[in-house]
Amino acid sequence: MKALILCAGEGTRLRPLTKNIPKSMILIKDKPILEHLILLLKKHGVEKIAINTSYLPEKIKKYFGDGSSFGVKIKYSYESELLGTAGALNNFKEFFNEPFFVIYGDNITNLDLTKMKQRQEESKAFGAIYLYHEKMGNNKTTPGQVLINENNFVVKIIENPNQKEKEELLKIPDKFKFTNAGIYLFNPKIIDFIPPGKTDFAKQILPKVLKKGLEIYGHTQECYIREIGQINRYLKAKEEIESGKIKLNYIENE
Repeated sequence: MKALILCAGEGTRLRPLTKNIPKSMILIKDKPILEHLILLLKKHGVEKIAINTSYLPEKIKKYFGDGSSFGVKIKYSYESELLGTAGALNNFKEFFNEPFFVIYGDNITNLDLTKMKQRQEESKAFGAIYLYHEKMGNNKTTPGQVLINENNFVVKIIENPNQKEKEELLKIPDKFKFTNAGIYLFNPKIIDFIPPGKTDFAKQILPKVLKKGLEIYGHTQECYIREIGQINRYLKAKEEIESGKIKLNYIENE
């Protein structure tokens, strides 16, 4: 298995923490967020990892190198202009020749990726997206809402809902309404849907996939997950993990 970890963002909402380092390099339990994600992937058998960079890329490359010190192989790209969550794949077209994960580099989680892959394979869907419940109005950096049907297949994705959409969402039962966690599993043919330039999975690419009649499985599973794109969310995750309240099963002796 392979994976792409998205690490190109500047992390402006995390200033001053990100003044001299990329967002994915801020620390929790003496490890960069990116190291946490690499350890998670390795635990689930993903040892070939692509990382897109843009802001202070040398900080990432100096720490991780070719990945051998972490038991993985790392391939990098550099974006002089940000290409978005989906556009980043265009620099890795030949690399992703098998099913692969995409993980946003500001996530910290102990999600069972093996189980996610198993559920996606059982569903025979084109891809999968990890979904969880998080109440709207909590200042999440990217408040994407995903609607699923009784069989857990995605029927609609609503990014940054306007007031009318928020009112409509309130009428939908929670069992059909989830937050997009920024963790995907894709068939390599997803690349055929991605045009040159800047594109986003939730805003442009996944709606195109659904319109083509291809199925995206909504994987729902209890686990720990925090998106640390804002100071308050980062500090919350840091406290939860460093206090021992949350155990990260990919770290030895946890």
